[in-house]
Amino acid sequence: MLDESLLDAPESLARADRRGLLRGAAEAGARVRTAARHATEAGIAELNPEGRPRAVLVAGFGTAASGVADLVTALVGASAPVTSIRPTGVAPAAGALRWTLPGWAGPVDLLLIVTADGAEPGLALLAEQAYRRGCSVVAVAPHRSPLREAVDGVRGLLVPMASAPHGEYDAETSAAGPGTLWALFTPLLALLDRVGLVTAPADALQGVADRLDRTAERCGPAIATYSNPAKTLAAELADSLPLIWTEGDAAGPVGRRFAAVLAELSGRPALAAELPEALPAHGGLLAGAFAAGADPDDFFRDRVDEPEPLHARVVLLRDRPAGGLSAAPAARELALGHDTAISELEPDEGTDLESLAELLAVTDFAAVYLALASEARV
Repeated sequence: MLDESLLDAPESLARADRRGLLRGAAEAGARVRTAARHATEAGIAELNPEGRPRAVLVAGFGTAASGVADLVTALVGASAPVTSIRPTGVAPAAGALRWTLPGWAGPVDLLLIVTADGAEPGLALLAEQAYRRGCSVVAVAPHRSPLREAVDGVRGLLVPMASAPHGEYDAETSAAGPGTLWALFTPLLALLDRVGLVTAPADALQGVADRLDRTAERCGPAIATYSNPAKTLAAELADSLPLIWTEGDAAGPVGRRFAAVLAELSGRPALAAELPEALPAHGGLLAGAFAAGADPDDFFRDRVDEPEPLHARVVLLRDRPAGGLSAAPAARELALGHDTAISELEPDEGTDLESLAELLAVTDFAAVYLALASEARV
């Protein structure tokens, strides 16, 4: 079981946080401001696009890059089709991965490359491939990286990835760390606003940074669990199998990122699905071996040295108060009908981007607290 006293002991959390995860979550707002400045300095605000791109292609590797591609898909919506280019290769090792443009990609399409590393030879080859096809290329990557030379060579635009305000984090977790997502995502928001695919002017990005700062204050290690939404969620998910059900276009990517970060940072399995499809997809888990109270073995067996079994717990994420038709009541009825606990997370009022930022921040903090609790028990 999770030792909840750890969550309310800031000094113990700091000792357990050898990878700087809490600092990364707290500095997300600062990363947005720095990334927005880098985008301006790179010349995004001065671009004069000749109409919208026909399609947007997104390539990268790692948890943050996958999350960025998912978010771009959700935000661009019906404005243009978005295709995430998945890597192929025998192993996630340097030089082993390759990315290939779809056959239809051409001069009216936009390729976005996002990477917290910038040393993947396959991404440099992809930039060259896009140049030969006539695609526009924009990349976000570390300033001193091999990818920069490749993008410059194909007359593309590279925006330097915003570094952490107080030094880099452990390289082992940089791809999943909360600040990395915003360092890669923010310049793309500025670019997509400039080409007319999303609405994200400078003041909107400032609003996102402010919302991230306020959420970090509410979710910080000094705030007690009873008034801290991230600590509360972490405590509720202890020793459970989270079934993350989302409602709303922006909540879907947040739920999938939450599941990915839980797995990468804390080694905790989680399943994410969007409502209403989540109900039939996960309904069997509420009545099977993961159901509350499920124990197929002998009731009288000695369990002193055995770990507690995982029981499903529903996490309902909604990107804003939903009016009209909603699957949330049916989700609650299904969960409670199977005696399954349910946690709900809904952002405060604000713009779509601010709501998205709050959901990402709270779930990132919750994943960090679970990771620290897991490490403290080792």
